[in-house]
Amino acid sequence: MRVGCPKEIKNHEYRVGLTPGSVREYVAHGHDVLVEAGAGAGIGADDNAYRAAGASIARSAEEVFARSDMIVKVKEPQPSEWVQLREDQILYTYLHLAPDPDQTRGLVDSGVTAIAYETVTDARGGLPLLAPMSEVAGRLAIQAGATALQKANGGRGVLLGGVPGVLPGKVAIIGGGVVGLNAAKMAVGLGADVTIIDRSIPRLRELDDIFNGRVHTRYSTVEALEEECFSSDVIVGAVLIPGAAAPKLVTREMLSGMKKGAVLVDVAIDQGGCFETSHATTHSDPTYEVDGIIHYCVANMPGAVPVTSAHALNNATLHYGLQLADKGLKALVDDQNLRNGLNVHKGRITNQAVAEALGYEMAEPKSALAA
Repeated sequence: MRVGCPKEIKNHEYRVGLTPGSVREYVAHGHDVLVEAGAGAGIGADDNAYRAAGASIARSAEEVFARSDMIVKVKEPQPSEWVQLREDQILYTYLHLAPDPDQTRGLVDSGVTAIAYETVTDARGGLPLLAPMSEVAGRLAIQAGATALQKANGGRGVLLGGVPGVLPGKVAIIGGGVVGLNAAKMAVGLGADVTIIDRSIPRLRELDDIFNGRVHTRYSTVEALEEECFSSDVIVGAVLIPGAAAPKLVTREMLSGMKKGAVLVDVAIDQGGCFETSHATTHSDPTYEVDGIIHYCVANMPGAVPVTSAHALNNATLHYGLQLADKGLKALVDDQNLRNGLNVHKGRITNQAVAEALGYEMAEPKSALAA
């Protein structure tokens, strides 16, 4: 199979779908790899590094899309990319379709077989291809919140760790999954006063054990959300419903009760955001203000640290990518966990959450593949 890797074109996206190390693995499995010139520049991998790994270098993204059987990316295809996809191709990348009807329609119309990193599962029901970027985004959320909290950036002017004689800043984290856990680790490390809110009692018990009393845990109710949001300096939205649009847990009305200059960091923005007032921003213009509250809603947060995140992502995606290259669509038939990543196939939506969110009729994946 010919595996293609175009350069990412989303605003300030420096990650790359295939590192030179991953290219070597595909080549070792007998596949041809075509990489767009300059695709690895953001992680310090030049074209010669890809040639040394066995890849051919394409002069343009158009050449990659036209000549490849499988496209491996990081972020969802942009309009100029999805029009180049075709029915006999596999697209393997993050998609986040539920809040994105235009991209969904573009993929449906193309006929491509689109596999979303964020809905591939493992034997325990986890999301192994989402987890590494959730770890990065969770840790970055606190850095971003602390920076936005500075007075010169429009924030309250509070140091999260405080100093002797002055109380530390207060951080509320909504969601105790991978993002929430990693955000809490960073916030605790800075010395902040941290509360994690979640609706799973077993998960709250796990978090309490992990932090050994260094964080507060609260069961998620409307009252708990309001109390924590009203008293916090930084609120991190870390809610995930796999494949589906994020629930709006913090309303516009709630902003009036928050401290002026407090910061909302919406890590769920890829799935539409969990704050009612959220809309996607970019690394070049990351924040905006609504009712005196600073919003940070960058939709590709891990792109800010591409060396770390690209290698972490490739470590996770390589195993399944090799299955797809080795077996083609048969890999989806053979592996239930990989098949859970199938979102679009030959013009049909094959993910229940996406179908429900956007009003499509859902095609059962195994039946769609057999058709």
